[in-house]
Amino acid sequence: MNTRQKKTLQDIFEVPVRSNIFWTDIESLLRAYGAEISEGKGSRIRIALNGVRAVFHRPHPRKETDKGAVKAMQRFLTEAGVIPDDEL
Repeated sequence: MNTRQKKTLQDIFEVPVRSNIFWTDIESLLRAYGAEISEGKGSRIRIALNGVRAVFHRPHPRKETDKGAVKAMQRFLTEAGVIPDDEL
């Protein structure tokens, strides 16, 4: 995992919840952890990681992920056993 992906993981778990995380950075992070990502209908994207599955919507027309999706990603990553460490 590179420094940018580590920063993205830290940003996802930051309090208060951020609304300026690029979705492409989140997808890069998920791929670094070995997530299976597949396209659904429209803007839907299916993600499987460590036996946990979820469906998200890619943000559009903006590139940034909204706070609700960031909170959902926090829950998904926690269930999948992915939590940030304190070093960057």
